[in-house]
Amino acid sequence: MCYQLTTHFGGTEAVIDDNCGISKFYAIAGTLTKELQVNFLNQVDDSDTLDWDFQYKNLFLTLHYNIFNGVSILPRHTKSIQNENKVVMEIAHFLEQHAY
Repeated sequence: MCYQLTTHFGGTEAVIDDNCGISKFYAIAGTLTKELQVNFLNQVDDSDTLDWDFQYKNLFLTLHYNIFNGVSILPRHTKSIQNENKVVMEIAHFLEQHAY
């Protein structure tokens, strides 16, 4: 499952799974690390939300988890550029082909 949301600032948020537990977030993070050689630069872990920033194709993105909204990927900047939106969807489609 993957669907695209557009933020108020024109950014693309790709929802990977809107009904999952935190274990799926960690599995996705592992896949990004192992198969796309992503290194997480900043990890913010709150009680109900995780935001892990990473760089992919020289663009800064965030792997996001929330207990109410599931797992998604979005541009780190609020005012997104078109390239970031394309890369967000590229990663989302890549993850869509992996079973968790």
